[in-house]
Amino acid sequence: MMANRKALLQDKRMMVLSKKLEDHQFSLLLEASSPADKARLLSVSAPHAASWLLWLGIDTARGSSCSLCPGLALDRLGNHATTCKRGGDVVTRHNHLRNVIVEFCHRAHLGVRVESGSGITPDLSRTRPADVLVLTWERGKHAALDITVTSPLIPSILTAASLSEGAAAEEAEVRKHRANDPKCSELGWVCIPLAVETYGNWGRETQSTFSRLASHLAIITSSHKSKVLTELYSRLNFTLVRAVARALLARCAPSLGLQDIV
Repeated sequence: MMANRKALLQDKRMMVLSKKLEDHQFSLLLEASSPADKARLLSVSAPHAASWLLWLGIDTARGSSCSLCPGLALDRLGNHATTCKRGGDVVTRHNHLRNVIVEFCHRAHLGVRVESGSGITPDLSRTRPADVLVLTWERGKHAALDITVTSPLIPSILTAASLSEGAAAEEAEVRKHRANDPKCSELGWVCIPLAVETYGNWGRETQSTFSRLASHLAIITSSHKSKVLTELYSRLNFTLVRAVARALLARCAPSLGLQDIV
C-alpha cells in the first residue's frame, strides 16, 4: 500500500512539473510569434478546439490565389479561405453544424424548429434569430440558438485575439446578442448565440449551452454527461474540420494543379 501511495504521489508531481514546463514553453512560443500566430495558438489551445488542419500553422496557400476571387492571393494561415463567402462553403458549413445540434436535441427529446423567427413580427420581419429554436428551454421560454463561425484573424479582432483566448468567439456572441435580443425579447424567447472560431474554439456561452444539452441527453440515455459532451464536441469539430478542409481545397487546388481531388 505504501509503495502504491508513493508511486501515485510521484506521478502527480511529474504531472504538475510537466504542466508547468508546457505552460512555460507555450509562453515562450507566444512571445516569439506574430499577432496572427498568437491568435492562432491561443485559439487552438482552448478546450475542445480541434481544427487539426490549421493547428500547426502550416502554409495552406503555398503561393496560390483564391479560385473564386480573381487576383486575390491566399494567406498562409487560411483566413480568407475559411471566411470567403463565395462558392457557398460558409452556408454549407453553417447548415451542417446546425444539423448536428438538431440531431442531439432530437435525441434528448427536446422539441425543435429549424430557421424560425422570420416574418413573425411586422417591424422585424426580415430577421431570423433562431437557426434552431428549442422549445421550453429555460423557465418555459423557447431558446433561439443562432450559430456563427468567426475567425480570430479578421483584422478588426486580431489584436484582441492575439492577447486573449476566445476573444473572437466572445465578440461574435456580443454581436449576435445585439442583433437578435430585440426580436427575441418581443417574441418571449431567450437569445443564445453559438459561436465558434475557425480553429475550433467555442465561445463561453456556447459551452454552457452544450453542457446543458448534454445533461438532458445523459438523463434520457442513462449515460455519463462527460461521455455525451465528448461525443457532441467530437461531432461538431469533425464537421467543422471537414468544412475547413473543403474550403481550403476549393480555393487553392486549381492553382496548385490539384483540382481533381476537390
